[in-house]
Amino acid sequence: MKKADFIFILIFCVIVTPFIPLPFLKEFQSNYLYNESQWIWTSFLKFALLATMGEVIGLRIKAGVYIQKGFGLIPRMVVWGFLGLTIKVAFVVFAAGVPAFLEKCLWVAGAKDSMNFKDVFEANAAGAGGTRLLSAFFISTIMNLFYAPVMMTFHKITDFHIVKNGGTLSGFLKPINFVDNFKDINWKMQWGFIFKKTIPFFWIPMQTITFSVASEYRVVIAAFLGIVLGVLLSLASPKEVKK
Repeated sequence: MKKADFIFILIFCVIVTPFIPLPFLKEFQSNYLYNESQWIWTSFLKFALLATMGEVIGLRIKAGVYIQKGFGLIPRMVVWGFLGLTIKVAFVVFAAGVPAFLEKCLWVAGAKDSMNFKDVFEANAAGAGGTRLLSAFFISTIMNLFYAPVMMTFHKITDFHIVKNGGTLSGFLKPINFVDNFKDINWKMQWGFIFKKTIPFFWIPMQTITFSVASEYRVVIAAFLGIVLGVLLSLASPKEVKK
């Protein structure tokens, strides 16, 4: 391990610790970090820090360094913060809408009520454990089929925009060339790996768990999945992009 690895591990621990449900952090987390009334800044902050950290780890795996010229750390944090807001909205919308769809169109009785229980264990004690698990699976599946590909593609487009503008904040503020950046996406990797493999075999199962547990733990799971998401999307990037 290099000196940079030890420094990164220290920074990683400092950033990640506030998201862990430790007793001495309970009041801070309940009042601020996991408080639904604070969702705008907490969602932005959570993904700006953790998902960007995933990209930094991905860069370390690919290039052997944590930061390099043109990487654009701050612009990437801004993008992930914005995506964090959309992820929070998606969680709320799909968690409420999919159970209603299950009851109305697929005749799954009690789907909406099953989501009112604290977690799958409480639902199971009331005889609704199977319905809660089924609802969580459908929420995760529909959200990952409808929302995730759009979010991941948008991320790739902004990723190219950052690289093509040298990773600078001033360059990031220039208009994004969506058409050209869309064409630059490595669709064999995006479709063949990110969409076809990570969505059905990783994201749908993991977010089924996310919607099966208590809401306060969903935030913790989502936060750490943000690191994994950053790594996966970073590794799916081509090594070189035309500037």
